[in-house]
Amino acid sequence: MIKRGVQVSLALVVLLAVLLAVVLVANTLRQGSRQLQVQPLAKLAADGDAVAQSLAVAVRARTISGLLDPAGTAAAFDTLHAHLLARYPQVHSKLQRVVVGNHGLLFTWPGSDVQLPALALLAHQDSVPIATGTEPLSKKPPFAGVIEDGKLWGRGALDNKSNLITQLEAVEMLLQSGFQPRRTVISVFGHDGEVGGLQGARQIVALLQQRGVKLGSVLDEGLAVTEGVLPGVKAALALIALAEKGIVSLKLVASAPPGHSSMPPAAGNSAIGMLSAALVRLEQQPMPGGISGAAVEMFAAVAPELPFGQRLAVSNLWLFRPLFERMLGSGGGATNAMLRTTTALTIVNAGNKENVPPGSAEAVVNFRILPGDTSAGVAAHVKRVIADERIAIVPLGAMAEPSKLSASQSDAFRLVERTVREVFPDALVAPGMMLAASDARHFDAIAEQSLRFMPIRFKPEDPARVHGTDERIAVTQLVHMVRFYHRLLSQAAG
Repeated sequence: MIKRGVQVSLALVVLLAVLLAVVLVANTLRQGSRQLQVQPLAKLAADGDAVAQSLAVAVRARTISGLLDPAGTAAAFDTLHAHLLARYPQVHSKLQRVVVGNHGLLFTWPGSDVQLPALALLAHQDSVPIATGTEPLSKKPPFAGVIEDGKLWGRGALDNKSNLITQLEAVEMLLQSGFQPRRTVISVFGHDGEVGGLQGARQIVALLQQRGVKLGSVLDEGLAVTEGVLPGVKAALALIALAEKGIVSLKLVASAPPGHSSMPPAAGNSAIGMLSAALVRLEQQPMPGGISGAAVEMFAAVAPELPFGQRLAVSNLWLFRPLFERMLGSGGGATNAMLRTTTALTIVNAGNKENVPPGSAEAVVNFRILPGDTSAGVAAHVKRVIADERIAIVPLGAMAEPSKLSASQSDAFRLVERTVREVFPDALVAPGMMLAASDARHFDAIAEQSLRFMPIRFKPEDPARVHGTDERIAVTQLVHMVRFYHRLLSQAAG
């Protein structure tokens, strides 16, 4: 009798396993490709060499954020603006131009139908400085704007003057052809995007609010056409960010009586010891996370393009979610940052003499806040994890909450998606999350949808060149960028 019962139980287990396998395979197979089928775009008569020369002049203008030389910085912006006026005369004569916050530029191209919500294209004019001590590592002088072997070298070539120049090239070409948009087109070129956009983009938004302007969509810098960003995805992947993370930095201050190193305090009672223990706990206990928001939509779009084994797992997250999340989070980097609010230890200061235990030790911890979390939640997490009342927790610098999440089913997303597929026909398109900050977050109050995408193709080694050594872009890439913006405006505003 017992033997028969065991046989029945085994049979039930086998039946359940078979049923589970059938469900998993069925779920996997019914997820067909979500890629939009379009015809590749015909070549546009854009002069790549002329675009590269224009970008080279822009790179040579040292519009560096955060310099302690206001006069020199102002002169650099004046030089850049003079170049833009000379190179893009139609833009300056036919569009309304306003200077905001000394150097921010706002161009308005009025549409023929005032009932249509406007479209805004964003790019920032400023670039980051060269890290001290890295100058000898550069193959080309970082502000020389050298064009060699089909590439333009220099700070801002990728971030973000290439967007600035190619957007203006596209608008100038459309104006020369007599194109008249039905929808108003607004170009926003902030001058302090690398340091928060408070004097540029934010002030421009305030001006637009005073005018009662409502935007249908905003497109700013962000993710790009990448290769090798997700395991199993062999094709190039164009990620269009639906949102961006927030940012907050907290300073931790541990205090203890100073003394002499010959009579150190008990273990765990020194300022450095308390602070070190707190930092270790923060690193080992990150904020909880998981596949949510834009990540869910990204994996849904990518799943049908994966090899069958991975496709099966991603198509059945109801079962494999914990395993998949552990895999994504274990390696750190971009995949982990996609899942949670990240914790980065960035600055530590303590002591000034080798034989004196200091009375104070300080550290700065930077958090990039996932949509759904808040800065208040971050502070509460830090206090709970540290669990040491001897350590003060102090907010530091500017703080920004995460942006709102735009919709991948919106007309704005479909427009960018279609344009990407036309200009980069070999690339898969999926929603994504921008891990860094952009000027687009300032537009949440006046824009229905805010997307973040750059029509640049990145090789695996290219992202390190943004804000890094030997920043450069291929001239052929610039042509693709002009084609993208020209097509986008033709479809969105026509």
